[in-house]
Amino acid sequence: MDTVAVALQTAIDESQTLADLLPAWAKFPGWRLVVVVVVLVVGAYASKYVVRLAGRPIARRFRRQSVAQTMLKLVRVLTILLAGAFGLNVVGIELGNIVLSVTVFSAVIGIVLAPIIGSVINGLFILADQPYEIGDMIELDDGTRGFVDDITLRYTKMFTLDNTFLVIPNATIRERDVTNYSAEDERTRLSLPVLVTYESDIDKARGLLERAGRQCNLVIEGGPDIRIGSARYPARPTAYIDQYADNGITLTLRYWAKKPYKLGTVRSRVLTNLGALLESDGDEVEMAYPHQHHVFDDTSGIAQVALRNGDRRDDEDDLAADRASGRETRASSPTEQED
Repeated sequence: MDTVAVALQTAIDESQTLADLLPAWAKFPGWRLVVVVVVLVVGAYASKYVVRLAGRPIARRFRRQSVAQTMLKLVRVLTILLAGAFGLNVVGIELGNIVLSVTVFSAVIGIVLAPIIGSVINGLFILADQPYEIGDMIELDDGTRGFVDDITLRYTKMFTLDNTFLVIPNATIRERDVTNYSAEDERTRLSLPVLVTYESDIDKARGLLERAGRQCNLVIEGGPDIRIGSARYPARPTAYIDQYADNGITLTLRYWAKKPYKLGTVRSRVLTNLGALLESDGDEVEMAYPHQHHVFDDTSGIAQVALRNGDRRDDEDDLAADRASGRETRASSPTEQED
């Protein structure tokens, strides 16, 4: 037994790869490719079980869903790469030769993969900076709104409110302004400007605006002040006098929506409530609209009008002479001209 063990140890020490240990009958034509494929398939299936085993520990370690999913993807890719390296070693291909080949073509690969590498680096910054998370509602600088569906090292997936699928490279989205509506607090402050006439009862108009906001079930009715940074703002709907405009007084209603997902619906319901209140209890409140009044009195000047027969050029000359002399021209009827 000792002799056999020594012989086996000597054979292992003299062999450079596991391919040298395979019997001759196993080295049929194309056996290298078959072995590598089989090892990769086994590694792919094994990676699923490795991800399941590492899922809970990674989820406890990384609270953010996007980071946890990225780490699990890296674990799966690393498992498959290790399986591929094992398969190459089985068929007699040393890793040193692969590293040398990669070094030779590194410049070409770097040029071709530069955009992808840039997106991966930006993806690492996004995962580290945490500007948004999976499930957050965000708005891009072009006005596109939607929900973050997935965050990878290369791109961010987003479902828009129009039910369209948007894939944004991380290198692009890091250069854009992104508004996050549900990062820390889902409560969103909205403004509703309303223009009333100067003859309206301003206090009553402000009261109607505040009642319209409180009657909406999607709006915070009241409670403790809401803190933003070092400032605090009333939680209840509050109407302010914004400015004295040309056509009326601008009142602005500030109110808090409970959820940022239906801001248009919230605004529409508040306006609907306001319309109903104006019809039932808005006798002293009138909505303003752009209009102008032209008033002519004794200080407005004198209108000079002339109706004459004859050549048009003569009429124009006479009117010019009248204006130059400052005389008033009395409008005469055709009957008086004939007389």
